Amino acid sequence: MGNAVPMGQSRTIQTRLVLPPDTNHHNTIFGGKVLAYIDEIAAIAAMKHAQSEVVTASIDSVDFVSPAHAGDVLEFEALVTSTGRTSMEVYVHVLSRNLKTGEKRLTTESFVTMVAVNDEGKPSAVPEVFPETDEERRLFETGPLRRDHRKAKRVLMQKRKS
Repeated sequence: MGNAVPMGQSRTIQTRLVLPPDTNHHNTIFGGKVLAYIDEIAAIAAMKHAQSEVVTASIDSVDFVSPAHAGDVLEFEALVTSTGRTSMEVYVHVLSRNLKTGEKRLTTESFVTMVAVNDEGKPSAVPEVFPETDEERRLFETGPLRRDHRKAKRVLMQKRKS
């Protein structure tokens, strides 16, 4: 699809308030709600990169590190960290911020695989990415290891089906 583009071109940031209806009996946000937000921001970052529609291929990993409570603000940040021919790995990290105390904590980290699709819904090629910051370089350089892990997992799943 052309030349590589900087990872930062796909960077997407969203801020959400944790409201009481989004929380469980512990007064912390439902994990499923966080997953929905992660899927949404990953799709936006991937669409910015691919300049096309995308579909979620997999949510590869989700680590819930610390809870977010009603009244906290969640800060989501996503960017495309590596690409295949039609697929994009998107890294999403979520910080929670207590607005009263100013305390900020890592809440969730996730890797999501998105696939670019054309108007007929068929996979379409995406440009490669290149890092510009130290954090981006770390994510970019560890991308092949995560890709190998995803492929091995798919092979294992295929063996289970047969």
